[in-house]
Amino acid sequence: PSAIQSLYRQYWKELKFSDTVYEPACGNGHLVQGLQEVAPHIKVWASDIVQRDYPCDVLDFLKIQKKDSLEMDIITNPPYKYALEFCQQSIDILAKGYKVAMFLKLTFLEGQKRRQFFDKFPPKYVLVFSKRMSVAINGDVDMFKLSSAACYAWFVWEKGVQSDTIVKWI
Repeated sequence: PSAIQSLYRQYWKELKFSDTVYEPACGNGHLVQGLQEVAPHIKVWASDIVQRDYPCDVLDFLKIQKKDSLEMDIITNPPYKYALEFCQQSIDILAKGYKVAMFLKLTFLEGQKRRQFFDKFPPKYVLVFSKRMSVAINGDVDMFKLSSAACYAWFVWEKGVQSDTIVKWI
C-alpha cells in the first residue's frame, strides 16, 4: 500500500494520472486499498486471474482483446514472471494518452527481451524508491515486517509518447 501512496503523493499530479484506474493483478487488494486511503475520489476497477481475499472481477488480463480502447490508466504490481507481458498488454489495450505504471524490481531493466521492448517502448519515467520497500510475499501481509534486499521502482509509460526515460526518486 505504501508504494501506491508514495506514487500518489509525490507524482500523481505531475505525471497527470487519470482519476480512473484499472488494477489487473489486484491479488489481496493492497494497491487498491492503499490508493483509496489517500485518494477516495479515484475510481478503481480491479481484477485478477483468480478470486483471492479481495472482491474483484475474475479475468485473465493477458487475454483481453480490446486494442487501443481502454480509457483509464493501468497501475499494478504484476506477477514478476509475467511482468513483460503485462507491460506489453497494457500498452496494447490502452487508448492514446493514458498511462501504465508497473511496480517492479529495478532489475526489470536487465535482460535482452526487455531491452528489445524498451527500445520499442521506453518508459517515460522510472521512479526509484530510495528506501527499500517491504512487500507482501504471496499476499502474506505478515511478511511486510521483513526488510527487502531488492530495490523497487514505478515504471511509467504513456501510450503514444516516445521519449528519453527520466529517472526520479521517491
